[in-house]
Amino acid sequence: MSRTAIQTNNAPAAIGTYSQAIRHNDTVYISGQIPLDPASGELVSDDVEAQITQVFSNLKAVAEASGSDLAKALKVTVFLTDLSHFAKVNETMAQYFTEPYPARAAIEVAGLPKGAQVEADAILSV
Repeated sequence: MSRTAIQTNNAPAAIGTYSQAIRHNDTVYISGQIPLDPASGELVSDDVEAQITQVFSNLKAVAEASGSDLAKALKVTVFLTDLSHFAKVNETMAQYFTEPYPARAAIEVAGLPKGAQVEADAILSV
């Protein structure tokens, strides 16, 4: 059994007891990414569109650090504090993913770490 932690400075450092991602054999499990700027560790903006873009940029950085990329995403889960922003998620995902698109779930939540409006995690093949 091969289990390796993935870490990159191109995505925010973990803010708890977790890894940015874990690679197990030919699968990568990316932890939830919130819209933190990797350099400052702060939210990129209060603007939801900027937050959504940063989340997917962070997912992309971790995916690449794992030896994979978002084109190999099998499943993405998106958490939003306001599901009315779901159309903006779709617009942004179209910039990061191509067909066949990954399976996806979108869930409205009461709150996210650091007051973020969006978080997403992903499962990838290598």
